[in-house]
Amino acid sequence: MKVARRWSIWLLAALAATWVQSIAVGAEPAGARVLQAAGIAINVDLPDSQFAGGAQPLQAWIKRSADIVAHYYGRFPTRELRITVIPTGGSGVHGGTTFGRYGGYIRVRVGRETVEAQLVDDWVLVHEMIHLALPDVGENHSWLSEGISTYVEGIARAQMGNRTIADVWSEQMRSMPKGLPQAGDRGLDNTHTWGRTYWGGALFCLQADIEIRRRTHNRYGLQDALRAVNRASGGIIVDWPIERVFKSGDAAVGVPVLEELYTKAKDAPLSPDLDALWRELGIESQADGVRFHDDAPLAAERRAITQG
Repeated sequence: MKVARRWSIWLLAALAATWVQSIAVGAEPAGARVLQAAGIAINVDLPDSQFAGGAQPLQAWIKRSADIVAHYYGRFPTRELRITVIPTGGSGVHGGTTFGRYGGYIRVRVGRETVEAQLVDDWVLVHEMIHLALPDVGENHSWLSEGISTYVEGIARAQMGNRTIADVWSEQMRSMPKGLPQAGDRGLDNTHTWGRTYWGGALFCLQADIEIRRRTHNRYGLQDALRAVNRASGGIIVDWPIERVFKSGDAAVGVPVLEELYTKAKDAPLSPDLDALWRELGIESQADGVRFHDDAPLAAERRAITQG
């Protein structure tokens, strides 16, 4: 989850209170450390004494997540990053929030009993780090920031061998229907349900990725457009109109796919035929996952997406 730079009054007050308290005690938070990962220094507040497995698995998880995101974007999306790991009950990663403060700031909740295998398989921190790469486009366009993180997470992990390609496409087949418009839908900019925000945004990304690759004969994909946007903007630390994001991305790949698709989807319930799309990509659902057909019309585009 990403929080825009337009802070609410209560959040400002809470942060101010935390800052004043830290000044009063005159010291860094317990567990403060600096990790070198993905070419940057990551300032981490990690109270490792509260975790059964100690600090090492958590530090490895942070570094691994940063490397995955840096690989997808060609570099880490921000020049600096601060992470606060908040201990919670139970095990597993329980969610996170990304902010534009401090050059990039992530708060993530982790169960005290979390084991290393759960961290290796985690998607949450990768999702949150992907938020760092996109400029703040405003709350009305949260479908874009959440959609990019939802879509890119699996692909970025597959490109680094942290997730199987079959698992990524299997999830997309299961979950993309959640992003289709329902009765009363008024387009992505005007329909702020959970399904349309996360999976509607992810479906927009999938359609854009395929179309960019189709028009450029696989020379470029959405990955190239997102890299260009990040380099031009610096990521979450700045505000950009959504139109500027799409113009910048389209310029990088040489075809106006993002702008054209946004024009169609922003105010109207654009509803692609997903069954036909899966057939064109050469993906067949099976009881134990998916089967790929490399003679399908868009099989080359499908392979290119996860190969990077």
